[in-house]
Amino acid sequence: MTNQSTPTSEKTILEVKNISVNFGGVKPVQDVSFKISENSFTSVIGPNGAGKTSLFNLISGMNKVSSGEIFFNNEPIHAIHTHKIAQKGLIRTFQGAKIIKRLTVAENLMMAVQGNPGDNLSGFFRKKARRTFEEAARAEALRRLDQVGLSKFADEYAGILSGGQRKLLDLSRALMAKPSLLLLDEPFAGVNPTLVEKLLTVLAQLRKEHAMTFLLIEHDLETVMNISDRVIVMADGKIIADGLPNSIYENEIVIDAYLGSRRKDA
Repeated sequence: MTNQSTPTSEKTILEVKNISVNFGGVKPVQDVSFKISENSFTSVIGPNGAGKTSLFNLISGMNKVSSGEIFFNNEPIHAIHTHKIAQKGLIRTFQGAKIIKRLTVAENLMMAVQGNPGDNLSGFFRKKARRTFEEAARAEALRRLDQVGLSKFADEYAGILSGGQRKLLDLSRALMAKPSLLLLDEPFAGVNPTLVEKLLTVLAQLRKEHAMTFLLIEHDLETVMNISDRVIVMADGKIIADGLPNSIYENEIVIDAYLGSRRKDA
């Protein structure tokens, strides 16, 4: 399944300008710059320790940049809190899925829905509005769970899920927030290959129907080459290549830094 036929917008949704971060002399991200177009699917690849997750941490506000700027829909976001960035429509997932074990699987998803209309009402109207809101949120949660094959676990505590299932729950929760830009940090690691293919189809549909934009960290090169319009390659905290999937796969610098060892293993 390929996503490369989907047209991208000329509008820039994310701009990263010369960002770096310094942790006590360690620089996992060094002078990185790029732009992401709306309704595009971009993958970030590179060896372990290349700075990919550190880059996501900076974009999502988990860590603050030491220098440089980040703009989301032309607004600076490099100095604001993570939850404020999320409210603007930039959502991320994590390598290690973050779930609330004491809540059910469906409740974990419902927690991601923003704007409860009952919060500012009182009495009967407040209860009625909240009940309507919760019913709609649960219906949406069940739909998302069905997309990722977890609907049978809807009323089970999330703590019983396997590692791969927790990653699916994390992805579904991110989608519940209806982001305009979704950062996916190795969302398919530990997930059944058949289900991965189904998820890729879901992401492609979201992109086509809702103009959603995706920025993906992924180690499986076949997945990257099939779904991406563009591939950014990082090594030692820097971007060493940026281009179309086919050109990246044939890039000698990339082969030496990353793909060469993987081709030998194949």
